[in-house]
Amino acid sequence: MPNDSPFLQFKVECPICKTINEFEQIKVGAFTEGGRDTDFCPQDIEWRIAKYQAHNPLLYFTASCSNCFYTREFNHAYRDWKSDNAFRTYRLKAIKERHLEQLSTADSICSSLGQAIDLQRFPNESAIIKLLLAVFDEQLAEHQSNLDLGRFYLRIGWVFRGLNTGENPSQTLLGSLLRDIDSKYQQVVTNTDKANADMAQLEASVRAHFEAEQIPAELQSQMFGFRDRFNDELQNLQQKVNAPTEQLIAFQTMFDEYRTMLLGSGSGDAAMPFGQHPSFADFLLSMRKQWDGIVTGERDAMEKAIHFYKKAFASGREIAPGAQQIQASYLIAELSRRVGDHDGAKQFFTSTIKTGQEFIYQHRRDQSKTQLARKILELAIEQGRANLAAAKPA
Repeated sequence: MPNDSPFLQFKVECPICKTINEFEQIKVGAFTEGGRDTDFCPQDIEWRIAKYQAHNPLLYFTASCSNCFYTREFNHAYRDWKSDNAFRTYRLKAIKERHLEQLSTADSICSSLGQAIDLQRFPNESAIIKLLLAVFDEQLAEHQSNLDLGRFYLRIGWVFRGLNTGENPSQTLLGSLLRDIDSKYQQVVTNTDKANADMAQLEASVRAHFEAEQIPAELQSQMFGFRDRFNDELQNLQQKVNAPTEQLIAFQTMFDEYRTMLLGSGSGDAAMPFGQHPSFADFLLSMRKQWDGIVTGERDAMEKAIHFYKKAFASGREIAPGAQQIQASYLIAELSRRVGDHDGAKQFFTSTIKTGQEFIYQHRRDQSKTQLARKILELAIEQGRANLAAAKPA
């Protein structure tokens, strides 16, 4: 790929069907975040390269095999799965058998979802589909990771949140690309204005040259024959300099009409067709008939995330004590608040605050170790108050 690409490329052999796939991973610095929501969802993402502005970075969080659609979080562990003895020994056999069995069924859920991935036309919808496939394949394991399932559903909710802002992702991309064109156009206008100013200075300099009184009469008579030639050439040059200005005006008029045609049609609230379905929501509803792991919106995804985070939290094995435990407890509380379960949220906010305070006190001499816990504690106190206020009867 070009050197200015925001991606690194890796070739990975699919553990299921042995297909060699090329997957993209986002480079550090390829985009910036304006902040994080209270459930850690990135906000105000700005890609360094404008043409990717419509892409949620979570599109590249997972990797889907182009042949069998096996999907997994794309991290170092997946890139080096052949060296992962625990995965090859204890997980791969069951996942492979069950995935291929499912794939052999006509109109299987993994095939239907996989074939609907369209990175170019529907990047954010494809991000949701890939995450759903990652959930599906994780649940094929004999011992599924409830923590990973919670993480996947949380990110599905984040992508849905972006889709529900009312801004068409295609218009986001077009708007970014058009702003780039306009920026380059303005540079040309600036250069043209400078050329006109330079031309005026040239004309003034030539006029001053021929009107200089200090030049001897015998030289003035020799210069006179060139004066008209200078004026003719300056007139021709002026026409050449003025021509871009006229063309720029014509370009601006065309560009304004084009931009209005693309972006001036409204807010984009109307649902866009998704393949053979009237909308992406309609597609997901049809998939839900085959698998209850399908979610159709942010709230559904958050409820699933709460369910699996709670299972991971209760097991006592999947979540490490300390900062990770505090973060998981906080997420259960905050997601519960967001879906309207104020009693459940209160329970976990209280637990988060208590555990966080104890952890910070125990490690009070190590600021680096308590940095994340302090941030989560602040969020838990703030969102806990918001939860109590929302729980009060109107």
